[in-house]
Amino acid sequence: MTHSQHLWACDAFFYHIYPLGFCGAPRHNDFTSAPTPRLEKISAWIPHLKDLHVNAVYLGPVFESTAHGYDTADYFHVDRRLGDDATLARVCADLHQAGIRVILDGVFNHVGRDFWAFRDVRQKLAASPYCGWFKGLDFNGHSPFNDPFSYEGWSGNYDLVKLNLQNSEVARHLFDAIQSWVDAFGIDGLRLDVADALEPQFLRDLHSFTRGLRPDFWLMGEVIHGDYSHWANPQMLDSVTNYECYKGLYSSHNDHNYFEIAYSLNRQFGAEGLYRGLPLYNFADNHDVDRVASSLKDPAHLYPLYCLLFAMPGVPSVYYGSEWGLAAHRTPHDDSMLRPSLELDSAPAQGIQPDLCKAIARLAETRLASPALKYGDYTQLSVASEQLAFLRRTEEESVVVAVNAAHQPARFDLPLPMKASDATDLLSPGESFPVQNNRLVIDSVPPCWARWLKLA
Repeated sequence: MTHSQHLWACDAFFYHIYPLGFCGAPRHNDFTSAPTPRLEKISAWIPHLKDLHVNAVYLGPVFESTAHGYDTADYFHVDRRLGDDATLARVCADLHQAGIRVILDGVFNHVGRDFWAFRDVRQKLAASPYCGWFKGLDFNGHSPFNDPFSYEGWSGNYDLVKLNLQNSEVARHLFDAIQSWVDAFGIDGLRLDVADALEPQFLRDLHSFTRGLRPDFWLMGEVIHGDYSHWANPQMLDSVTNYECYKGLYSSHNDHNYFEIAYSLNRQFGAEGLYRGLPLYNFADNHDVDRVASSLKDPAHLYPLYCLLFAMPGVPSVYYGSEWGLAAHRTPHDDSMLRPSLELDSAPAQGIQPDLCKAIARLAETRLASPALKYGDYTQLSVASEQLAFLRRTEEESVVVAVNAAHQPARFDLPLPMKASDATDLLSPGESFPVQNNRLVIDSVPPCWARWLKLA
């Protein structure tokens, strides 16, 4: 068992919500209006989450900010466009009562220009006691906003002011905020925005601090490129975003090339895999990228894609609305279409595959009941342009996953690295296939679907 396998997230199916968009909040904060409890909408969706078999929710930014939530103004209070602290406490209590864990967005790399300490610098200039809180602060120049000083903006965005995380006062401020979130809302973990830009020592200190708050506190980081184990390891984070497989999941379908996703899965989780036992956070889309229904050339491929997402090693996640095949492309200057307000009674009709929701619920329920699909090792059995088969195996259970992206039934003839006599389809109870001489022959895997076969 690896350092992370004892964590509850290995048993989790996440539902990702971007609250400011989902709840229909105004795009800009006036910092004067009375709080509006729009967050309560999340509680109304709990029956839907339970029907999906969701048992964990990742909420995007919820604290006071200027616009999109990643430009924080105050870490200690809920954004008035979403409600107040009591609103979030009620929603978290409702989710926990329903058996759904909650992680929040930890935006610690940068703040907005309305962040209280940066406002103090703008007002008092070099006399501000908070000058050391921000990276690259220099009173010998001007900023793009015509401040009489320059500073470092995140990735060239000067509305996002880089924090100096090496300053102990900054770290203490952030850790005090996390302490308040655990005390007030009972959160179960954090997703760290742009974790690949955070100093390793800050992540090590964050790990120690949060483990002191709760031994099972989960830390997952947003990492786009690089060696995931640089951030996900016993001293730092428990998981990171699996962007490699995010890309492979849709492009391997578009190109009729399952060799691409098979290569990634082998590289990550195979016998010599770089991330064996590491529960990476798997997703098909999120608040920053095009909806997967828009990325796929063939809408029918949503079904085998999610069959893979729920059967591959790691922690599966679905972005709100994508359970119905909601479509959306971002533009170079606007991503608000990725983050819409949705109403439960009308959302299914907005998707291109409204029946996908039932299929995802079926996949999630089956996965949650299978030790092999949650924790098992990964062994590739066969790969072709539109068919992929692999074995997920623990000491107590073995499951063969056979996925077919073609529009006609597919036959699989699979060599097994173990003895078995029979294979029962977990997705189609009552259907089984014999194993003879360590070979499993599956006469037919339905078009754009899969069989998850438990070996006996």
